[in-house]
Amino acid sequence: MIVNLKAKGAASSAAGRMPWLLSRALVMLGVFVMTTASGPWAHAQSDGQTQFKSIPTQFIAALGDPGATSGSGAEAWGLWRQDPGPRGVWLDKYDKLQAAGGIAPAKWRFDAEDWWVEEHGLIMEKPEFPLPPGKYIVTGGRAAMSVLTVFAADKDGAQRWALDNDVKLFDVTHLPCRSARYSPQSSNASCSPAKARMASFPVSPGASMPPIDGCRKQDYAVLFVVAVAVDN
Repeated sequence: MIVNLKAKGAASSAAGRMPWLLSRALVMLGVFVMTTASGPWAHAQSDGQTQFKSIPTQFIAALGDPGATSGSGAEAWGLWRQDPGPRGVWLDKYDKLQAAGGIAPAKWRFDAEDWWVEEHGLIMEKPEFPLPPGKYIVTGGRAAMSVLTVFAADKDGAQRWALDNDVKLFDVTHLPCRSARYSPQSSNASCSPAKARMASFPVSPGASMPPIDGCRKQDYAVLFVVAVAVDN
């Protein structure tokens, strides 16, 4: 989930990764232009006008049927308020992360029971859970943009979500961004980034993240948030 153009490793490694990084940067630039060139957002709702304000791009980790326009389970969605990629640690540098007591250079703490990886092979910090209720303008950096409504939790803690104008979750998923959450398969299983194979990365757009021995894996879709309702 990298939006800058800084690559890792030797020149050959950098050359191999650069098309992915450049593509991401260009997508993000396009999103920025869309959100700033048109000024303040106003979206018609049945109960009047909802006003939106543009924000620096944030990232939602979402679960759900790609073909759905609404659903339940948003209590399991997370939010990165800044791009976690540049703040991440390469899987093959996990030993250095361990030596630092699990504290990444960006000051987030690694959790051996619950850790995240993105499509290039970077261990990421956890997103914020749950995704706060409210209205978000989201896009996958492709053709579709939509207003995502995340409803407040019910008495059981469950949250519903809905996209406007018959837009599907797949339509606002940024396919090159892949993210997965890894945790031990059982109480005595060894689930460690040290078991990951860097040869499995980068992951192709739309593909599943690779399995890692001893780990339970949950893939998440990634949505870009480019504006939020003023009263969120």
